[in-house]
Amino acid sequence: MPRRDFRAVAEQLPTVVWETDPRGACTFINARWTELTGQSTADAMGLGWRSCIDPDDLALVDTAARDAWTHGVPLDLEVRLKALSGKARWVRLVASADVRGEALLGFVGLVLDVTAARQAVAELGERESQLRLLEARNHALLENLHRAQLNPLEEASAYQQLLADFGITQEQLATRIGRSRPQISNTIRLLKLPEPVQARVAAGVLSAGHARAILSLDGETGSAEAMQRLADKIVNEGLSVRAAEAAAGELPKPGKGKKPRPGGVQAQLDAIAERLGNRFDTRVHVKLGAKKGQVTIDFATNADLKRILDELGDPGFN
Repeated sequence: MPRRDFRAVAEQLPTVVWETDPRGACTFINARWTELTGQSTADAMGLGWRSCIDPDDLALVDTAARDAWTHGVPLDLEVRLKALSGKARWVRLVASADVRGEALLGFVGLVLDVTAARQAVAELGERESQLRLLEARNHALLENLHRAQLNPLEEASAYQQLLADFGITQEQLATRIGRSRPQISNTIRLLKLPEPVQARVAAGVLSAGHARAILSLDGETGSAEAMQRLADKIVNEGLSVRAAEAAAGELPKPGKGKKPRPGGVQAQLDAIAERLGNRFDTRVHVKLGAKKGQVTIDFATNADLKRILDELGDPGFN
């Protein structure tokens, strides 16, 4: 293509197109250069274009140009450019040799803005680094859950942190760490306790069983005060977990009748199942048939079964 036709086409392209002589002096550059840098095409002629290159990158440009001029290799490098916006832009300078026979006439190349691409790569690297740190922290949390003697509140906070970090459900977390879903759900519920009660649980003054008895008041009118009063009663009178459950059941429940609705046998069975589930930190099913009934207690692992047997006072198995 004749040079005049080439330059006419180059003016229509959305990318900076340039030509230099063998020594790097600019002989042509299209108007996209002015749009990018604010420097006129006339001022860019010769070595004027160099004033738009970041001074710290000029040595890199000179080395690449020398290699291209001496050895005839393609020029391809990324440098910082002083843009019209006043902020440096990362651009990629690419060029190939313009050869006629054995004579090197110069170079023909492009200036490609790669700022957005570099930012995307940097952000991806930062996200990957954050993900690695998050995974390391969560691995430590999982290790603590399996090995350390966490108090119930620490365990609840660890569960909540894992759910938030991994973006998973309680069911998925239960599978991942070998616990039952109700155990995780009931442990996280401890975070609903009033702060003074939480402090007693964390200190070991109140057990997780006591806390679950107290939480049975959650949702009632004035529940925070009611939970605090029950916690005081448990501590002051040294109530066992069963006595605490009984005490919670004796408290008046606003808005609820004392008698079950007519024909509500299943509702009562469901309530029994819920109380047992809260006690054992797992899902419990209570069914009543025509001739017999059935109580089913779910467990996730052998360790989970041993925990439930301990609650029942059963020695379990080796």
